[in-house]
Amino acid sequence: MNQTTEHIAGLLDDAAAKAQAIEQFVPGSFDLDQAYRIQRASIERRIARGDGTRGIKLGFTSRAKMIQMGVNDLIWGWLTERMLEEEGSTVDLARYIHPRVEPEVCFLTRRDITGPINALEAADYLEAVAPAMEIIDSRYQNFKFTLEDVVADNCSSAGLVVGAWSRRFDRLGNAGVSIAFNGRSVLAGSTAAILGHPLRSVVQAARLVAASGHTLPAGSLIMAGAATAAQELVPDAHIRCDVGGLGHVEFFTVKKS
Repeated sequence: MNQTTEHIAGLLDDAAAKAQAIEQFVPGSFDLDQAYRIQRASIERRIARGDGTRGIKLGFTSRAKMIQMGVNDLIWGWLTERMLEEEGSTVDLARYIHPRVEPEVCFLTRRDITGPINALEAADYLEAVAPAMEIIDSRYQNFKFTLEDVVADNCSSAGLVVGAWSRRFDRLGNAGVSIAFNGRSVLAGSTAAILGHPLRSVVQAARLVAASGHTLPAGSLIMAGAATAAQELVPDAHIRCDVGGLGHVEFFTVKKS
């Protein structure tokens, strides 16, 4: 690992650990391949402190977002044990810089994913599915970044809350999705925004992880991608996400400092 990779990984890891934003890197400082090496190096720093990997999250799962960012493929990042927030718990926003929430679908694997799979095989690799929310939190000032910046920053992954598990894979196509703050709807959409069908995210996750030389072990989480745009989190709120046919997931927010 070269010095630049380790240095940038350290800056991003410190920014996340201290909840202090850093300036965007000069465009061209590193390419996409190096961005993924930086991402992995920052995760290795967390592992060295006693954290552990728990799965992966996908980004740019909507065609509109790909076009907006000028890319033609998905991006992905790691989920770790310490990112998991208990469903129904109170989340302290002081641990984040400028957190936002996205409605998602989360999968739990039941078999090791060691290489590419096809759409017909996807469900065979899954134990369960659940409604979920991802807390994203760019470590860059003003939530501004290039494609390479966001990949290096672990695709803005910061936290996740997962609801009750089920095997209702047949309910995933074009299911209504909504998020409410204190009972007031702030986001609404459909699971069809996730690659047309969330199960396609499992296929893409297998492809991307295999291409990186990694394996997703049984018991891993796969966050399929956002069903809507993200909404800024505010303190002293009850946040609830409903996914038609799957149920709901919720948490509360405070800001202690």
